[in-house]
Amino acid sequence: MTTTLKQRLQDDLTTAIKTRDELRSATIRLTLSAITKEEVAGEQARALSDDEVLKVIAREAKKRREAAEAFAQGGRAESAERERAEGEVLAEYLPKQLGDEELAGIVKAAIAETGASGPKAMGQVMKAVNPKVAGLAEGGRVAAEVKRQLAG
Repeated sequence: MTTTLKQRLQDDLTTAIKTRDELRSATIRLTLSAITKEEVAGEQARALSDDEVLKVIAREAKKRREAAEAFAQGGRAESAERERAEGEVLAEYLPKQLGDEELAGIVKAAIAETGASGPKAMGQVMKAVNPKVAGLAEGGRVAAEVKRQLAG
């Protein structure tokens, strides 16, 4: 039987508690709580698919990155470091992110495919690129690359 991503998180939480890894156990606990919150949201409680769990983990990782930046700008280096460390724990559960060259290649192909030119075509190109990079690159990074290539 294959284990689901949520089950893997729960197993890792048990291991982290047994090894007294406070950072890992706290991070996984918060993530499992976000998953449970998502499961009971809406009309009726339901189990999330692995893809939906991945989206929750990605959202949690993004929160950690943004909080780390905010703490760093506010001069709270210790808090920023904690947020970065939590983000690294969550990154273990996410698919490997696309490199800049790979992302640029996908965007270039989408621009050629759609025949788009100029900044006004950004939505059209984003529509073509997003399904190809879902979960592999952050939306802001994708949008910046599309904008850069359309302007150039």
